[in-house]
Amino acid sequence: MGLLTQNNEQYYLGADGIWNSWDENYGDYQFTSIKDVINNFLISYVGEDKIISKVKRSDVQFHAMRGIQQFSFDILPSGKSIEIEIPPQLYFILPQDYVNYVQLSWNDKGIERIIYPTSKTSNPKPILQDGNYEYLFDEQNRETLIAERSNTLNDFNNFDQFHKLKNENINLTGGSNIIESQNMGRRYGIDPQYAQTNGVFFIDKGVIRFSSDMVDRIVTLKYISDGLGTDEEMQIHKFAEEALYKHIAYSILSTRPGIPEYVVQRFKRERAAEKRNAKLRLSNIKIQEITQVMRGKSKQIKH
Repeated sequence: MGLLTQNNEQYYLGADGIWNSWDENYGDYQFTSIKDVINNFLISYVGEDKIISKVKRSDVQFHAMRGIQQFSFDILPSGKSIEIEIPPQLYFILPQDYVNYVQLSWNDKGIERIIYPTSKTSNPKPILQDGNYEYLFDEQNRETLIAERSNTLNDFNNFDQFHKLKNENINLTGGSNIIESQNMGRRYGIDPQYAQTNGVFFIDKGVIRFSSDMVDRIVTLKYISDGLGTDEEMQIHKFAEEALYKHIAYSILSTRPGIPEYVVQRFKRERAAEKRNAKLRLSNIKIQEITQVMRGKSKQIKH
């Protein structure tokens, strides 16, 4: 029995019968839904005279979702991207399904200029003080009063790194400590981590904050999710499907009493082997492309 459930017209036109109207599932054949994974596992691994005699469907679902989550961090191409224009407030709200960032860049006539993080600033909690530098407290709850914005954040947002560094003729960009850059006896030449004028950012309480030269720029955030945000996302690439089966089997067997240790260790090794195979398959290495790149290594460099 074939796995294709659509004819060519249904695939290319979608449910509404209109060409390329964004309701089509182009390329969906390369994935298997978590529902099919659970059904296939219950058929293949669970039952009389099988390695797992009995298991609840909810347990299989839990380990399947955990497997997709872990695979999304390690081996699955789960990267997403969104693009916005930086407002005058100089921040970028993190997406709802954000786990970690891969890259930030700004659009320079279609070319992505990478924005690097800075480790030399933050947004500390600003406690209000009186003229004697004593803390101010709320009259009702007697808690310390907090300002809306810290001076550190205000100075960071107001610092125009490109023009200031250009005027002072300092070979150091990236919004780092200007005083530190003028110290003598450090190193000769530029520090490579600051050898760019694309702006800097740091992550603060659910938002990404940028230096002042980033205002009105179009910024792209490429980030990692866990593959569990929506029902449509809960699927596994067919290159990693077998690895997910082994992960579910090992997770169930390793948490059950009475299972011989050699059986648990066998599935642990099989899980590791299948994960390694999935990584190799999903790395998408093409011999022709590598050969084309390596041809440039044989060129002679003229001095």
